[in-house]
Amino acid sequence: MPNLKDLKNRIESVKSTRKITKAMQMVAAAKLRRAQEAAEQSRPYTERFNAVLGGLAAAVGTSDGAPLLLRGTGSDQVQMLVVMTAERGLCGGFNSSIVKLAKARAQALLAEGKTVKILTVGKKGREQLKSEYADIMVDHVDLSEVKKLGYDHAKDIAVDLLKRFEAGEFDVATIFFNRFQSVISQIPTAQQVIPASYDAPESEEGSVGSDYDYEPDQDQILADLLPRGVATQAFAALLENGASEQGARMSAMDNATRNAGDMIDNLTIEYNRSRQAVITNELIEIISGAEAL
Repeated sequence: MPNLKDLKNRIESVKSTRKITKAMQMVAAAKLRRAQEAAEQSRPYTERFNAVLGGLAAAVGTSDGAPLLLRGTGSDQVQMLVVMTAERGLCGGFNSSIVKLAKARAQALLAEGKTVKILTVGKKGREQLKSEYADIMVDHVDLSEVKKLGYDHAKDIAVDLLKRFEAGEFDVATIFFNRFQSVISQIPTAQQVIPASYDAPESEEGSVGSDYDYEPDQDQILADLLPRGVATQAFAALLENGASEQGARMSAMDNATRNAGDMIDNLTIEYNRSRQAVITNELIEIISGAEAL
């Protein structure tokens, strides 16, 4: 049985840990509100942007005259997986769920004889993947010094992807991230960004929306909008990840704080029992000594 000093030190240590987890929970709650607002405010723009591109893509089709970003290379042999995770831990299964989805996709593609390349965004994803997939990891985007994510960060990722695509380094690019649903629910998501994949918008009757005349022509508009579409989808993924990370951290720190409280209660009971046992033994020794006299 641990002595009283050890138990007391352990109780104080757990109390200090509980203060830290409680503080982290409160910080995550404050950050979550801003991150959630940013993610939710970006959704209408992203959805409308995708709807416009979907209408243009449906009109142009995948003919030889369509932009390369839309029609693709005609092959899916080389796959680029862009794994977006957090720069920091202590957020429950947030990072692991994204990495698990990416690993499952990589294993399935490799089993089909495809060539897989991995680009990581966020330190935690790189740490989990490098032990098993270090030989196919082509680059890493470090956002550890970024205090507030902006469109420029997503644009840099998109520009890098587009350069690699134009250089023929891959045929298909898919980004992996967590879509924010609630504080306790984040959905691991895989979204293809190259070649662009958009659903044609539908009218209320369920048919494809009305035709429009474009100036300049549809091919030129698509050539300009498709690269922006990659950046828009990357930015939306970063925002969704930001909200999901703070929600997961808030939930994880709340659980840690509750567990610390339970541990303190159990240690306090053990401490009181041990102290009572010590007092009882001392009384027995005093009584025994008095009787001996």
